[in-house]
Amino acid sequence: MKAKAKKPSKIKMKTKKTFAKRVKVTGSGKLKVQHNYVSHFAANKSHKQKMHLRKSTAVNSTDVKRDKQLLQG
Repeated sequence: MKAKAKKPSKIKMKTKKTFAKRVKVTGSGKLKVQHNYVSHFAANKSHKQKMHLRKSTAVNSTDVKRDKQLLQG
């Protein structure tokens, strides 16, 4: 009798740790990140601009699907 061929198991992705350290998942499932361009050349930026860059922001809706795949693990 022939041996049964094993069905290939689905390979799980590992969580991308570098990305996971930069992102937080909110209670509603949105991804929260810090702004770019905060510290470099800060003297050229207005006080208002630097103030707004301190706050976190949600990941752009076009990137959410790809970013959530990086976090699955």
